[in-house]
Amino acid sequence: MQENNKEKRDVNIFSIIVKFLINAVILVIASFLVPGFRVAGFGTAILAAIVISALDYLIGLVFKLDASPFGRGIVGFLIAAIIIYITQFIIAGVAVTPMGAILAALVIGIIDAIVPTNVFSQVS
Repeated sequence: MQENNKEKRDVNIFSIIVKFLINAVILVIASFLVPGFRVAGFGTAILAAIVISALDYLIGLVFKLDASPFGRGIVGFLIAAIIIYITQFIIAGVAVTPMGAILAALVIGIIDAIVPTNVFSQVS
C-alpha cells in the first residue's frame, strides 16, 4: 500500500513539473507573438509560470473564481490579464504593458486550450 502511495505522489510531482514546463513554453511562445509582452528567457518563463499559477491559486481560494482566460468568461479573462500584468512586478525579466497583458491572456488561453497541460495528472 505504501508503495502505491509513493507512486501516486511521484506521478503528481512529475505532473506538476511537466505542467510548469509546458506553461513556461507557452509563455515563451506568447512573448514571441504578443507585442507588449516579453519574457527574458526560459528560466524566467518557468519562474513566471510558477508565480502565475500561485496567483491563480490564491485568487481561486479568496474569491472562488477560476482565473483562467476562458474559465469564467470575461471575468476570468480579465483576472488572467491582471495576473499576467502583476507578474512583471514579481519576476525580473518579465515586461508587460496593459494591452500586452490582455493580448497575452488571449494568446495563452488559446494555446492552453490546444495544448493539454493535464495529461500526466490523469495517470493513476
